[in-house]
Amino acid sequence: MAKTPAELLEKGFEEYIQEHLLNSGYVKGDPADYNKEFALDAKVLFEFLEDTQPKKMEKLREIYKDQYRFKILSRLNRELNNRGMIDVLRHGIKDYGVYLDLAYFQPASKLNEEMVRLYKKNRISVTRQVRYSTKSENSIDMLICVNGLPATVLELKNPFTGQTYEDAIMQYKQDRNPNELLFQFKKRAIVFFAADTSEVYMTTRLAGDKTFFLPFNKGKDGGRGNPENPNGFKTAYLWEEILQKDSLMDILKRFVFIETEEKKDIDGKTYISEKVIFPRYHQLDVVRKLEADVREKRAGTNYLVQHSAGSGKTNSISWLAHRLANLHDNEDNSVFDSVIVITDRRVLDRQLQESIYQLEHKHGVVQKIDKDSNQLVEALKSGTRIIISTLQKFPFIIEKVGELENRKYAVIIDEAHSSSTGENMASLQEVLSASSLEEAARLDEELEGKGYDPEEEILNTIKKRGRQPNISFFAFTATPKAKTLEMFGTIGEDGLPHPFHLYSMRQAIEEGFILDVLRNYVTYETYFKLAKKIEDDPAFDKAKATKALTRYVSLHPHNIAQKTEIMVEHFRNVTSHKIGGRAKAMVVTSSRLHAVRYKHAFDEYIKKMGYKGLKTLVAFSGIVRDEGIEYTESDMNGFKESELPDRFATDEYQVLLVAEKYQTGFDQPLLHTMYVDKKLSGVKAVQTLSRLNRTYQGKEDTFVLDFVNKAEDIQESFKPYYEATIVEEVTEPNLLYDIQTMLDACGVYIKEELDKFAYMYFKPKGKKNSKDRAVLNSLIDTAVERFKKLDEEHKEDFSSQAAKYIRLYSFILQITPFEDIELHKLYVYLTYLLKKLPKEKGSSIHLADEIAMEYYTAKKTFEGSISLGENYENVPVSPPRYGGGMVRESEEEYLSSIIERLNERFGTDFTKADQLSVEQIKEEFAADKDLVLKAKTNTIDDFKLAFEKVFINKVVDRMDQNRTFFTRVLDDEQFRNALMEYMLTETYEKLNRGA
Repeated sequence: MAKTPAELLEKGFEEYIQEHLLNSGYVKGDPADYNKEFALDAKVLFEFLEDTQPKKMEKLREIYKDQYRFKILSRLNRELNNRGMIDVLRHGIKDYGVYLDLAYFQPASKLNEEMVRLYKKNRISVTRQVRYSTKSENSIDMLICVNGLPATVLELKNPFTGQTYEDAIMQYKQDRNPNELLFQFKKRAIVFFAADTSEVYMTTRLAGDKTFFLPFNKGKDGGRGNPENPNGFKTAYLWEEILQKDSLMDILKRFVFIETEEKKDIDGKTYISEKVIFPRYHQLDVVRKLEADVREKRAGTNYLVQHSAGSGKTNSISWLAHRLANLHDNEDNSVFDSVIVITDRRVLDRQLQESIYQLEHKHGVVQKIDKDSNQLVEALKSGTRIIISTLQKFPFIIEKVGELENRKYAVIIDEAHSSSTGENMASLQEVLSASSLEEAARLDEELEGKGYDPEEEILNTIKKRGRQPNISFFAFTATPKAKTLEMFGTIGEDGLPHPFHLYSMRQAIEEGFILDVLRNYVTYETYFKLAKKIEDDPAFDKAKATKALTRYVSLHPHNIAQKTEIMVEHFRNVTSHKIGGRAKAMVVTSSRLHAVRYKHAFDEYIKKMGYKGLKTLVAFSGIVRDEGIEYTESDMNGFKESELPDRFATDEYQVLLVAEKYQTGFDQPLLHTMYVDKKLSGVKAVQTLSRLNRTYQGKEDTFVLDFVNKAEDIQESFKPYYEATIVEEVTEPNLLYDIQTMLDACGVYIKEELDKFAYMYFKPKGKKNSKDRAVLNSLIDTAVERFKKLDEEHKEDFSSQAAKYIRLYSFILQITPFEDIELHKLYVYLTYLLKKLPKEKGSSIHLADEIAMEYYTAKKTFEGSISLGENYENVPVSPPRYGGGMVRESEEEYLSSIIERLNERFGTDFTKADQLSVEQIKEEFAADKDLVLKAKTNTIDDFKLAFEKVFINKVVDRMDQNRTFFTRVLDDEQFRNALMEYMLTETYEKLNRGA
């Protein structure tokens, strides 16, 4: 539908949404009917009460006489303030012995005709420009009420007026006082949306500048945002789907709940923290789609839900379990007798109990099987609606369920991890006694392969019994193996199994729910090269890099002392300053013997250097015998194994050294850095590195230093789950100055403004006032206006270079701290400027933009789709295609022999693609008239000097076309000399022939 100019204004945008809602059954609210004192629409409220409960209202009228409206409002107000909006909407209020319903919800079965009739009586109203305050004339764009009770507030912005959802968010934070009754937590409005025509964000608690908004977007091509909508606005789903009457009432009844969590304050006293949980879009989407599919197909179908860490799987599983337990098919028959949730998450049991009590106001709906098999059998036979059990009991559960063929069951399988604590690793409980670290690594690797893998156990159990028509399986995982996909996946048109629903790692990263652990992934070689450059470069003369950071060590694979020094010094110089000084690190070791020796090495080095505030813990299973002495985890740490997660969470310990344990399923959000000294691949690599991805206040990034693996191998492991491959190698630090010069020349900002911004920004907190913040905004706005006047090409150049600068600066800080005040001022300034720069249609600036690589060239990232959701077969990375004609046979043989000789001499494995790279350089030699002249007028010895100089230049020019090969040429002097030697004679003769 085409939009008129009026509709493209903010007011027109509001009218457009309101009109759609009114056409779909909403009631039009009048701002004049909004009661500011009680923060509700009194007119609509009393219309609903008189229409649906006339006898009860008559009774209250007799009791309260002329004051009955005021008395009802006063009683309702007290209940809302005490119990909260959610509970009052669901369970009504009692007033003078009279029970009043405030809303009616759709019954699970249509057979309940009276409830269906009452449900249709709900009055969902939409009111624009509501003046909500008794203290000011401020108004909100749109208010949605259920029978007069405020449920949803919307602030709407239209980019055609120069504003976006970000301005709406700022409006909530700065202009909406959370103490106003309409905005008070739990008491009135349940959810607050900030929306424009492209994106939607939401929050359930206004708290001024501390308000935290979550994206409420569909996702686009495996990432953030929303897909194009050929029929209207990208965000039309908000009013066309989510806010439709049936959908909104369903969310209020069966999704929204209050999550409680016990926390400790700084004095160690416990308190209860509350949070209103409103489903994110993908959670709502997966639960509703699963429910619809099961309603149609009934029991017997399997489903795989591939949702990344950070997707909120615990809540998704809770909602799904509750809905499946109440699900009726199209003939109004109950689909399942019981829902069984298989999980090792302790929090899920408590949360299911709490949330379902809120949703149903009943106890006993959920039963945890924590005793014996008789308890399970009794729960199954009695038809307990939701049963929770552990992965260990899964085979027994399936056996018992299979015996009850006349009953139908939904089995929800929570992510099955190989080992969160090592408790199930029976094979690793035995004594490890090895004569060397090499042998220990080999033995433990063999044992790990034989270890208990719950995912395999689940698949084997199901396979043994075959597919059963009375059971539907719902498997939730972030990292499905091929077998899991085959067992639970949905067969697509291509004949391959796909996840039923996908929320990718990439989307979770881009939406800010987890951190990108590949962003600052560095191999040891790379780490050393950059640290060395920083130390040696006079431009970085203030670098604080220590000897351990920059001293080149030709590391022996099992030289623990050398690696310990590097890790401890990096932790002290970099990691220890992260997350407000609370950051922690994990060392992933190759075997239990490695873990024991690393524990000794770390503690000895820390003691020798006299370092304070740096303590280690070790985690491994069973007993390790080393040089006649037996070691256990609890003996080395000084407390029981079960205490380790809580102990490590305190500020007493900073580094956790692990051998297999805690590599999966371990959530510690303060983990920032990982030192990898173990071969990793496939799902294990993803699960291990993902220990770092949890978000935490003040945690802006992560860091991985890998002593063993290759960047490209780790990248390959992540591809099936990632959807955007961003493993990058080291860059040239001097690029910072080059980019700074380019940015300065663009004229978007001037030095005086940058200095003034920095002066204001770095003022102590206590001395910074609202005027300073206004000046900071003004300085950025001035630059934005200059940016708008640039032509498109220069806009793109400035934006991409600014993003590269930010990315590169933060990357280098991960390697070693250094001081350059001007660089840091520009970094802070650009970080804020980029947020305000207008984004062109079809492009957006992300800090994960590719950065320029060594020798001033850009790294080519994986360009194919790696989404399992859309294309199960990974798209291979194609080798670069080169121009030019066919290579003659003799030359091809000659080039092939060069590559073979190089491979043989240096242990490399270069291929035909690298052979073509050599050919390209040869072609450029032939086109270089100056070089041809020198070949024809000099002996081969004199020609060699000119050849070598041109050779280096040609290699640098071609860096971006075959980075691996040409980096080796430039970095390895022996390799480079060998290649030049092999090419010199052939090139000299060819140029003299004029061929």
